[in-house]
Amino acid sequence: MSKIIEVKNLTKSFKTGDKELVVLNNMSFEIEEGQFFSVTGRSGSGKSTLLYQLGLLDHPNSGEIIINGIKVSALGNEERTKFRLKELGYVFQDYALVPELTAIENAAIPLLMQGFGKKEAYQKAEKALHRAGLTDRLESLPNQLSGGEQQRISIARAIAHDPKIIFADEPTANLDSETANQVMQTFSELNSGGQTIVMVTHESEYARLTRRAIKLGDGVIVADGKPENVI
Repeated sequence: MSKIIEVKNLTKSFKTGDKELVVLNNMSFEIEEGQFFSVTGRSGSGKSTLLYQLGLLDHPNSGEIIINGIKVSALGNEERTKFRLKELGYVFQDYALVPELTAIENAAIPLLMQGFGKKEAYQKAEKALHRAGLTDRLESLPNQLSGGEQQRISIARAIAHDPKIIFADEPTANLDSETANQVMQTFSELNSGGQTIVMVTHESEYARLTRRAIKLGDGVIVADGKPENVI
């Protein structure tokens, strides 16, 4: 398999008064295309900070991030926005749905932002919702749906434009165990179809469903390998 993400000497710190808190300290690793990759570690270990760097939602202090052969850490703001819209998909723990929009309208948002016509955007959104198991919920508003169904809308929105990578930040955090298992099953099916997924989770049972895991501690990688050997 080819490398889809390369991280070289990545450092991210935050100023807190007169002090500087180093959250990611000179971190380097690679992720292969088609991998289901999890990032684990205790609360405050830098998991979400790392995901935000990889997903181009924040800027590192130093180091390089290369995605699909492109040094994305060197892109300007406009180029970063275009790259995110076209190549990346996001799933967040709070679903991040627009409450006034139906399931299909929410799923179509990234496509419309890319410039797809409404008809094509809605066709792609409907296909994505079908893949996420929501064929009968196209016209439902978020408040008419369960938490698991809302999360699956956000998964459909993330995959509707066929992104190279899906980034998921604690996607099961607000769900009961049965619903969380359904969401993880959706991720596993997507990964079986070749989708690269990078997921942050503090829940070991869900990290074990991925193919490779890294564990963070004090801003560095303390373990890397098969999930059962890392957690």
